[in-house]
Amino acid sequence: MQPSPTYVHIMHEDAVMTAGLRAILGEHAEFAVSTHAVCPHALSMAHVIVADYQGAIAASRQMPQDRYSHAPRVLIVTQFDKEWEVRMAMDSGVHGYLLQGCSAEELVKAVRQLGQGLRYLSEAVTRCVADSLSRETLTGRETDVLRLLAQGCCNKSIARELGIGVGTVKTHVKGLMSKLDATARTHAVVVATQRGLISAVQRAGSHLGRAQNNGFHNPSLLSLHS
Repeated sequence: MQPSPTYVHIMHEDAVMTAGLRAILGEHAEFAVSTHAVCPHALSMAHVIVADYQGAIAASRQMPQDRYSHAPRVLIVTQFDKEWEVRMAMDSGVHGYLLQGCSAEELVKAVRQLGQGLRYLSEAVTRCVADSLSRETLTGRETDVLRLLAQGCCNKSIARELGIGVGTVKTHVKGLMSKLDATARTHAVVVATQRGLISAVQRAGSHLGRAQNNGFHNPSLLSLHS
């Protein structure tokens, strides 16, 4: 008697990725594959959902987190590989994480394991999570200070923005630089960006704001942040 197939529902925002995922998984008789664009009602039968980063997080947050529930398992397939991005996905309840450069064999392995009720992280993502666990995490206030550092704010501006003393700001800067193993404020921002603790958009937004304050206007920049 043939075992029941694993129902896989693809909800990736990228049409080309969707086609590729469907083609690869469709070659295996153990999977019954559907796509959201063509057959959205198939979601109700899914054992495994394969989605892009934002779609997977949204789907995971809507699923019951009870380990005994029969909710579908959620697999991310994305190009996002920063520490913060991976950790946020895991904290949101995602069960699997693959990078878009993975092999067809790894994709099949990941879907198979999720279908069996297990988890799957690609090797690169596993290293990222392991590295992040070995580092000291920034406090909420250190993260606030780091965000304002990335926007080019001086200690006085940071103190005014956060409603704290300049001496306290200096303490937070010293603490976050130590945790990031940074030698200067700008170095701390670079390291934090590389680790995904702050985004390039946050940094670019500060330059846009200063340009506008100086009387400059660039429609193309504005469209990036609208």
